[in-house]
Amino acid sequence: MNTEATPTPNPSPTANPGAAARPSPEPRSAYAAFRTITTRWMDNDVYGHVNNVVYYSWFDTAVNAYLIEQGVLDIHAGSTIGLVIETQCNYFAPLAFPQNIEAGIRVARLGGSSVRYEVGLFAEGEDLCAAKGHFVHVYVDRETRRPVPVPDSLRAVLTGLQR
Repeated sequence: MNTEATPTPNPSPTANPGAAARPSPEPRSAYAAFRTITTRWMDNDVYGHVNNVVYYSWFDTAVNAYLIEQGVLDIHAGSTIGLVIETQCNYFAPLAFPQNIEAGIRVARLGGSSVRYEVGLFAEGEDLCAAKGHFVHVYVDRETRRPVPVPDSLRAVLTGLQR
Protein backbone atom coordinates (compact mmCIF):
# COMPACT_ATOMS: atom_id res chain seq x y z
CA MET A 1 0.00 0.00 0.00
CA ASN A 2 1.36 3.40 -0.97
CA THR A 3 1.21 5.70 2.07
CA GLU A 4 3.03 8.70 0.67
CA ALA A 5 1.40 12.12 0.49
CA THR A 6 1.33 12.67 -3.26
CA PRO A 7 -1.10 15.03 -5.00
CA THR A 8 -3.79 13.55 -7.21
CA PRO A 9 -4.81 15.48 -10.34
CA ASN A 10 -8.37 16.82 -10.50
CA PRO A 11 -10.52 14.79 -12.90
CA SER A 12 -12.37 16.44 -15.74
CA PRO A 13 -15.78 17.70 -14.53
CA THR A 14 -17.40 15.91 -17.49
CA ALA A 15 -15.79 12.55 -16.61
CA ASN A 16 -18.48 11.79 -14.03
CA PRO A 17 -21.12 14.55 -13.85
CA GLY A 18 -22.77 13.10 -10.71
CA ALA A 19 -19.54 12.93 -8.70
CA ALA A 20 -18.73 15.44 -5.95
CA ALA A 21 -16.10 18.04 -6.76
CA ARG A 22 -12.59 17.04 -5.72
CA PRO A 23 -11.14 19.21 -2.93
CA SER A 24 -8.69 21.89 -4.02
CA PRO A 25 -5.99 23.93 -2.27
CA GLU A 26 -7.09 27.01 -0.35
CA PRO A 27 -5.37 30.37 0.16
CA ARG A 28 -4.01 31.66 3.46
CA SER A 29 -6.96 34.04 3.72
CA ALA A 30 -9.23 31.05 4.45
CA TYR A 31 -7.60 30.58 7.88
CA ALA A 32 -7.87 32.62 11.07
CA ALA A 33 -4.53 31.92 12.82
CA PHE A 34 -1.12 30.46 11.92
CA ARG A 35 1.60 28.45 13.65
CA THR A 36 5.02 27.62 12.25
CA ILE A 37 6.14 23.99 12.43
CA THR A 38 9.71 22.94 11.71
CA THR A 39 10.11 19.75 9.70
CA ARG A 40 12.55 17.12 10.95
CA TRP A 41 14.88 14.81 9.03
CA MET A 42 12.84 11.83 10.22
CA ASP A 43 9.62 13.27 8.71
CA ASN A 44 10.81 12.42 5.18
CA ASP A 45 10.10 8.95 3.87
CA VAL A 46 12.02 6.90 1.31
CA TYR A 47 10.27 8.82 -1.49
CA GLY A 48 11.94 12.05 -0.38
CA HIS A 49 8.99 13.90 1.09
CA VAL A 50 7.02 14.02 4.34
CA ASN A 51 5.05 10.84 4.97
CA ASN A 52 1.27 11.24 5.21
CA VAL A 53 1.07 10.14 8.85
CA VAL A 54 3.14 13.19 9.88
CA TYR A 55 0.46 15.56 8.56
CA TYR A 56 -1.99 14.35 11.22
CA SER A 57 0.63 15.01 13.90
CA TRP A 58 0.99 18.55 12.56
CA PHE A 59 -2.78 19.07 12.83
CA ASP A 60 -2.66 18.13 16.53
CA THR A 61 0.46 20.19 17.13
CA ALA A 62 -0.94 23.34 15.51
CA VAL A 63 -4.33 23.31 17.22
CA ASN A 64 -3.25 22.15 20.67
CA ALA A 65 -0.25 24.51 20.83
CA TYR A 66 -2.52 27.39 19.85
CA LEU A 67 -5.04 26.50 22.58
CA ILE A 68 -2.28 26.11 25.19
CA GLU A 69 -0.82 29.51 24.22
CA GLN A 70 -4.27 31.07 24.56
CA GLY A 71 -4.52 29.66 28.10
CA VAL A 72 -7.60 27.52 27.43
CA LEU A 73 -6.05 24.03 27.37
CA ASP A 74 -4.20 22.45 30.27
CA ILE A 75 -3.01 19.06 29.00
CA HIS A 76 -1.72 18.01 32.42
CA ALA A 77 -4.40 19.03 34.90
CA GLY A 78 -7.40 20.43 33.04
CA SER A 79 -10.73 18.85 33.92
CA THR A 80 -11.89 18.95 30.28
CA ILE A 81 -10.01 17.32 27.41
CA GLY A 82 -10.71 16.89 23.70
CA LEU A 83 -10.88 13.42 22.18
CA VAL A 84 -10.51 13.06 18.42
CA ILE A 85 -13.45 11.22 16.85
CA GLU A 86 -12.85 11.97 13.15
CA THR A 87 -9.95 12.98 10.91
CA GLN A 88 -9.38 13.51 7.20
CA CYS A 89 -6.71 15.03 4.93
CA ASN A 90 -6.34 15.94 1.25
CA TYR A 91 -2.88 16.35 -0.29
CA PHE A 92 -2.09 18.76 -3.12
CA ALA A 93 1.70 19.23 -3.18
CA PRO A 94 4.60 17.49 -1.44
CA LEU A 95 6.37 18.94 1.59
CA ALA A 96 9.87 17.87 2.64
CA PHE A 97 12.62 18.45 5.17
CA PRO A 98 14.13 21.07 5.61
CA GLN A 99 11.06 23.22 4.87
CA ASN A 100 9.24 25.21 7.51
CA ILE A 101 5.51 24.57 7.50
CA GLU A 102 2.93 27.22 8.31
CA ALA A 103 -0.27 25.67 9.65
CA GLY A 104 -3.43 27.72 9.17
CA ILE A 105 -6.18 27.02 11.70
CA ARG A 106 -9.90 27.71 11.65
CA VAL A 107 -13.06 26.43 13.32
CA ALA A 108 -15.69 25.28 10.86
CA ARG A 109 -18.29 24.11 13.40
CA LEU A 110 -18.68 24.78 17.09
CA GLY A 111 -21.29 22.64 18.81
CA GLY A 112 -22.33 22.13 22.42
CA SER A 113 -19.56 19.65 23.25
CA SER A 114 -17.69 19.30 19.96
CA VAL A 115 -15.67 21.35 17.50
CA ARG A 116 -14.51 20.76 13.95
CA TYR A 117 -11.03 22.18 13.40
CA GLU A 118 -9.78 22.68 9.86
CA VAL A 119 -6.07 23.02 9.16
CA GLY A 120 -4.23 24.08 6.00
CA LEU A 121 -0.54 23.19 5.72
CA PHE A 122 1.52 25.67 3.71
CA ALA A 123 5.14 25.57 2.62
CA GLU A 124 6.69 28.69 4.15
CA GLY A 125 5.72 31.73 2.10
CA GLU A 126 3.38 29.89 -0.30
CA ASP A 127 -0.12 31.28 -0.82
CA LEU A 128 -1.94 27.97 -1.48
CA CYS A 129 -1.94 25.07 0.97
CA ALA A 130 -0.03 21.89 0.16
CA ALA A 131 -2.57 19.90 2.21
CA LYS A 132 -5.75 20.57 4.12
CA GLY A 133 -7.69 18.49 6.56
CA HIS A 134 -9.87 18.45 9.59
CA PHE A 135 -10.44 16.73 12.87
CA VAL A 136 -13.33 16.74 15.29
CA HIS A 137 -12.82 16.96 19.03
CA VAL A 138 -15.52 15.96 21.47
CA TYR A 139 -14.82 17.61 24.80
CA VAL A 140 -15.15 15.25 27.73
CA ASP A 141 -14.55 15.15 31.47
CA ARG A 142 -10.99 13.92 32.03
CA GLU A 143 -12.06 11.33 34.62
CA THR A 144 -15.39 10.00 33.33
CA ARG A 145 -14.71 10.47 29.59
CA ARG A 146 -18.33 11.62 29.23
CA PRO A 147 -19.10 14.61 26.97
CA VAL A 148 -19.31 18.01 28.64
CA PRO A 149 -20.15 21.46 27.29
CA VAL A 150 -17.23 23.32 25.73
CA PRO A 151 -15.95 25.52 28.60
CA ASP A 152 -16.80 29.22 28.22
CA SER A 153 -13.15 30.34 28.06
CA LEU A 154 -12.41 27.78 25.31
CA ARG A 155 -15.61 28.69 23.47
CA ALA A 156 -14.54 32.35 23.39
CA VAL A 157 -11.19 31.44 21.78
CA LEU A 158 -12.82 29.02 19.32
CA THR A 159 -15.37 31.64 18.29
CA GLY A 160 -12.44 33.85 17.27
CA LEU A 161 -11.22 31.09 14.93
CA GLN A 162 -14.52 30.64 13.10
CA ARG A 163 -14.55 31.24 9.36
